[in-house]
Amino acid sequence: QLQLVESGGDLVQPGGSLRLSCAASGFTLDYYAIGWFRQAPGKEREGVSCISRSGSSTKYEDSVKGRFTISRDNAKNTVYLQMNSLKPEDTAVYYCAASGLPWNRLVGGCPAPYFGSWGRGTQVTVSA
Repeated sequence: QLQLVESGGDLVQPGGSLRLSCAASGFTLDYYAIGWFRQAPGKEREGVSCISRSGSSTKYEDSVKGRFTISRDNAKNTVYLQMNSLKPEDTAVYYCAASGLPWNRLVGGCPAPYFGSWGRGTQVTVSA
């Protein structure tokens, strides 16, 4: 059974940093593009960032460009999201998910309908 587990969420002050991890079990991460998504209370889920199978290609939502960095360590079967210069508007539950589609099929950012095997999420709260 494909399973993804997120970790690393916490309460942090504005301007702070966090690193989220997305660990896979039951399958090899190498065959999948991985996306990070977030959902704030009362808002729709949005794609934050995604990374290709090899890690050579990445995408970011405009509001996180220059602040967040996605990376992967296929040997550890884990994908990371380094989040710097955090803002209160980054507060949300963060999820990771996997897509078996070729990278060039993921048009228009990181479209959530193309991803599956969703984890349960990790809470990130940015507040003074």
